[in-house]
Amino acid sequence: MTRASLSSLDLALGPLDGRYRADAAPLLDYLSEAALNRNRIHVEVEWFIHLADNRVVPGTRELLDDEKAQLRGIVENYGQETIEQLATFEAVTVHDVKAVEYTIKEALSSIGADDLSELVHFCCTSEDINNLSYGVGIKGAVEDIWLPRAAALIDQLASMAEELAAVPMLSHTHGQPATPSTMGKELGVFVHRLRRQYERIRDTEFLGKINGATGTYSAHTVTVPEADWPALAREFVEKLGLTFNPVTTQIESHDWQAELFADIARFNRIAHNLATDMWTYISIHYFKQIPVEGATGSSTMPHKVNPIRFENAEANLEISCSLLDTLAATLVTSRMQRDLTDSTSQRNIGVALGHSVLALGNLVKGLKKLAIDTDALDADLESNWEVLAEAIQSVMRAAYLTGVPGMDNPYEKLKDLTRGHRVDRAELQSFVHGLGLPQEDADRLAALSPATYTGLAAKIAAEAVAAWRAVAR
Repeated sequence: MTRASLSSLDLALGPLDGRYRADAAPLLDYLSEAALNRNRIHVEVEWFIHLADNRVVPGTRELLDDEKAQLRGIVENYGQETIEQLATFEAVTVHDVKAVEYTIKEALSSIGADDLSELVHFCCTSEDINNLSYGVGIKGAVEDIWLPRAAALIDQLASMAEELAAVPMLSHTHGQPATPSTMGKELGVFVHRLRRQYERIRDTEFLGKINGATGTYSAHTVTVPEADWPALAREFVEKLGLTFNPVTTQIESHDWQAELFADIARFNRIAHNLATDMWTYISIHYFKQIPVEGATGSSTMPHKVNPIRFENAEANLEISCSLLDTLAATLVTSRMQRDLTDSTSQRNIGVALGHSVLALGNLVKGLKKLAIDTDALDADLESNWEVLAEAIQSVMRAAYLTGVPGMDNPYEKLKDLTRGHRVDRAELQSFVHGLGLPQEDADRLAALSPATYTGLAAKIAAEAVAAWRAVAR
């Protein structure tokens, strides 16, 4: 086939930079290559200022406030010009962190502070800068982008759980009619599950180190032996908003990243379970989808309103989990004191979180376009009176234990009545009245219906919602 080449056009290979760019774009400010380089400049500049302010290296002069401001201005005004400058340096150095160092030294020269240029990247290995830059970037992405998207999903579920707390529905265990619940309680289960993972992710420790080529402060102590380097390192890492890791090889061990990615993947998987459950509730008409004006559900069947938001979420959550699982498995291993497998792996963190952010947004959009169909719920309940067999045999068991005659083998008696065929209200009530139960028990069971046999479901839903709102407050 003859075809025109698209390689010369400004196109995206991946969907996060193409079709779904608007959804994933906020992560560019934290986990793109440009953001990584901006964070590297931030770390290098702050380390330079930290050393200068503490007069760590004997003989260095005091750094002026204006010089500090101009150096920090590289980060504050970071844009296309600096990105191109870094690319120019890297084309020569073939080393991304060295390009950052040269960019800062050039800035020092432009402000007349050449005399301090060798304080840039002082006693650092590249990983000292990289691990802190990733720590700052991942922390920002999680706290500013991912957690708010996760909270929005739980908020939407909590609102629905509260609204539908007392709306009865037939449960389906193993896909078969089972003890009724309420729709609000079933949504409350997801509120509870997601809240627990949300809190784990919110409380993540983002670790960092700055202790040299093999984690020993060797260059530091031979150069300035009188300095308390571990204390200086701890203070610096904590000023960046990270938790200090005092024991490492050349690299910060990335265990915290593996922990975080496992927690986000677990949140994703619970959200995936939500997506498949909502898809199923739609398919059995417990929820109706509110049509979007002008939208097409099927190219050939005009009547269809497809649950595309939930299907899109499923796929993107699966892709996100695959990447997060790979990152978690890869990043905890480094041969001896250092290898570079983490370098390539970490460049995909933004992609992994991007697919999750996209999916969470689609779940919220999908949930907001649902309306409960109480007619379908009521019809299912009314067609399955046999689900009350559990209640009847439980009351019979209690009666047996108090000495009421004829209450033995209650499970078997209900099994003979209900298993494999439907029973209606009249048949079940006739059975109850013929059991010889105490009148109070018989009346209570006779008054029961599938729609009222929901136990404490509404209360459970309310408690799940309240627990989330206490966290989100």
